[in-house]
Amino acid sequence: MTDDTSTKGTGTESGADTDDFAWTEPEPSSGDAGAKAREWVGQLQAMIENLATLAAPVAKEIGAKAAELAALAGDKAGPVARKAAEVTGEAGQKLAVKSREFATELRRDVASTKTGIEGAESSGEDEHTPAGVA
Repeated sequence: MTDDTSTKGTGTESGADTDDFAWTEPEPSSGDAGAKAREWVGQLQAMIENLATLAAPVAKEIGAKAAELAALAGDKAGPVARKAAEVTGEAGQKLAVKSREFATELRRDVASTKTGIEGAESSGEDEHTPAGVA
């Protein structure tokens, strides 16, 4: 596996004198394809840059409109949130009053039950109450 570096050929000289090949111009076509590809990439890059340049003001306008809509939503949501907080506060106060009344009623019932049981025991009645009720 030794390479002889003394004889370098381009490939077109060795096959140019023989009729083995019908077409012997691969290098210019591959170079042409590479140049064509670079040209397309350059055109594509230029189109992208132009699009970015033209789209920047539109993107800024869209961002400004979004900011305006957010500000408007905040303006409209403020009074609604304030009203919701007031209604929630009022409902909480009503619930607290009803809970206190309910607790008072339960204590009153427990007190009357204890009074009834004590009165029955002192009168000598044999009344059995379930465990934990009295």
